[in-house]
Amino acid sequence: MAISHEIAADLSRDAHPKSTETKNENMDFLNILIVDDSAAIRKVLIRVLRQTELPLGDIREASDGQEAIEKLEEASAGLILSDINMPNMDGLQLLSRIRSEKRWKHIPVIMITTEGSKSSVLQAVELGAQGYVRKPFTAEQIKDKITSCMRNCRQ
Repeated sequence: MAISHEIAADLSRDAHPKSTETKNENMDFLNILIVDDSAAIRKVLIRVLRQTELPLGDIREASDGQEAIEKLEEASAGLILSDINMPNMDGLQLLSRIRSEKRWKHIPVIMITTEGSKSSVLQAVELGAQGYVRKPFTAEQIKDKITSCMRNCRQ
């Protein structure tokens, strides 16, 4: 799978990839679910998402995987940004649950991770994550990863 090779290549790089110009005119409004046990990180991600100039719809938050499932039960999402390390249900368990549900398995998931969790990122890819972003991140990195993910998911 091409995405897995792309993620593996990203894992082997020391520096973050350089940003590329993208065009947003073909993107629909994107409803996003942010899953992270840190309220501060969720707020930073919301602020960063608003700086990206992507066509955003609703941005909802969950503090762990279990709460994310509850939010998905209420209303689906067009994209999920999830931390890996969380209490109750971690990001890998959440990803596994999402991929096991017919109604959600099409939702792209981008993992948000720290530098030291390469094995977790590889496991996430095996479970079906479309990408990852390392903490700390910039608005441009988030925008590039989401744009790339949405382009690849539409093909």
